[in-house]
Amino acid sequence: MPNLSVSLWNIYLNHPVMVAAGPPGRDGESLLACARGGAAALVTKTISINAASVPQPNMADFRTYFLNTELWSELPLEQWLETEYSKAKTAGLPMIISLGYTAADIALLAPKVRPYADAVELSTHYIRDDPRPMQDAIRAAKDSVAVPVLVKLSPFREIQRAAQAAQEANADGIVAVNSFGPALGIDIEHNGRLWMGGKGYGWISGPALKPIALCAVYDIAQTTDLPIIGVGGITRGTDVIEFLMAGASAVQVCTAAITKGPTVFGKIADEMDKWMEKHGYSCIAEIQGLALKQPAPKMEKEPVIILDNCTGCTVCVTSCVYNALFMKDAKIHLRTENCAHCGLCLSRCPTGALQMAT
Repeated sequence: MPNLSVSLWNIYLNHPVMVAAGPPGRDGESLLACARGGAAALVTKTISINAASVPQPNMADFRTYFLNTELWSELPLEQWLETEYSKAKTAGLPMIISLGYTAADIALLAPKVRPYADAVELSTHYIRDDPRPMQDAIRAAKDSVAVPVLVKLSPFREIQRAAQAAQEANADGIVAVNSFGPALGIDIEHNGRLWMGGKGYGWISGPALKPIALCAVYDIAQTTDLPIIGVGGITRGTDVIEFLMAGASAVQVCTAAITKGPTVFGKIADEMDKWMEKHGYSCIAEIQGLALKQPAPKMEKEPVIILDNCTGCTVCVTSCVYNALFMKDAKIHLRTENCAHCGLCLSRCPTGALQMAT
């Protein structure tokens, strides 16, 4: 049976799937629900000096992507300090406390949350291209607490430059990434009404964010040796495998915990376990960073057809814009002279009947 445990900054996780800062960790009771649902560690919703006035409506699910105008915690700081953190700590899991946003804010907040924090996570969602405010926030946290200080990066920044700047400021780890935007959703069934409150637009999370987040983790892993926690669009165990192969040490989940409920954490970890056992991996270390060792592929030949795997579904034929694939006797065949080596059919085929030539 694979060993899914991870140790980061002397924090032990029985598997690499934790909560991400956001609505699933909006208060102590919600965090306890995530713990019961199988999360390996808890990350609280971001707090700042003042409670947020969150627009309403502020979330909408479009299946392939998710829009939100969520802000930091709508609960006052005093309520977190007096009730919510201590309630969440009864779960007995490592707890990362998310803080925002300026260095002055962090200097005030970090000492107050220290009794509850196994680590702190600093949000940079509202910090733009100049890395100095982020570095100042990191230094303020490092001066205030003796626990690991993680910094969460946004995908619209120069991610490698931001990661380098975070390391220069002595951050202990990187969380990548925050939601992406701004983005607009329009309800065509109600006269073009906008889906989001506030300014009318929101930020993208959910499955559509995953390839952006994966790229960020991959780039950061080539830039810094800090541990990376990947976050963005994780809904199943194989998503976690991808993030680990891209260089992440662990992951966080937010949107899937909203759309599928807090039991999703345990389900994702269980799916990871089964995938690793099926593929012969015994621990996380055997997976981590594998994609970093791979050269970019070159497709110099047409794909190899494995007729025994072909079910005649025609999915690949439908999407072959070069008219290279066709059906004959309910099996796939190839016009070699038409093939442009684009590789699309390799990802479209549901049965592995088309493989890259070696």
